[in-house]
Amino acid sequence: MSVRTPDPDWNPDDEPVVRPPANPGWLTDLELAEVRGRLPLLYVEAVPVRVDGLGQVTEVGVLLRANAVGEMTRTLVSGRVMYGETIRDALFRHLEKDLGPMAFPLLPASSVPFSVAEYFPMPGITPFTDERQHAVSLAFVVPVTGTCEPRQDALEVTWMTPAEAVSPSVAAEMEGGRGALVKQALASVGALR
Repeated sequence: MSVRTPDPDWNPDDEPVVRPPANPGWLTDLELAEVRGRLPLLYVEAVPVRVDGLGQVTEVGVLLRANAVGEMTRTLVSGRVMYGETIRDALFRHLEKDLGPMAFPLLPASSVPFSVAEYFPMPGITPFTDERQHAVSLAFVVPVTGTCEPRQDALEVTWMTPAEAVSPSVAAEMEGGRGALVKQALASVGALR
């Protein structure tokens, strides 16, 4: 235990009030830029699917959005896992954020992903790239039963057959090599023939 000697000139009103951030799991833009330059970040990604009564994938949902330079690209539901947040909570939060509150995703019973994708800022190390950072992403196939109304930066959800979703033309439109991730997702659930 430390003992502090009294300071006769000390006034508690002179010390700045330090308040904890409203959301301690979130980083400011400056903090995020610094962390991205030093550490790999953890993400979750979801390949939204529609299934028939037998649980077979009939459609795959792919998001359309404008990237940072204004180009139209296709992507998947994805986002960071916040400090103190479970994988399941992060997955649900990003599904709701990207697909809307009425999407009614059916989260997998197990939190084991179908793939772990490593994104690097330099191409060629893995099929996945992200010029901003080194990131590790846990990827899940998630059936969606409701109505999808994209929010945030997604402009629309395009539903396509599994064959269309893995076509070279769609893969070429996918950001950061995510076309390979869609192919892995559909292979993991037996949707590619």
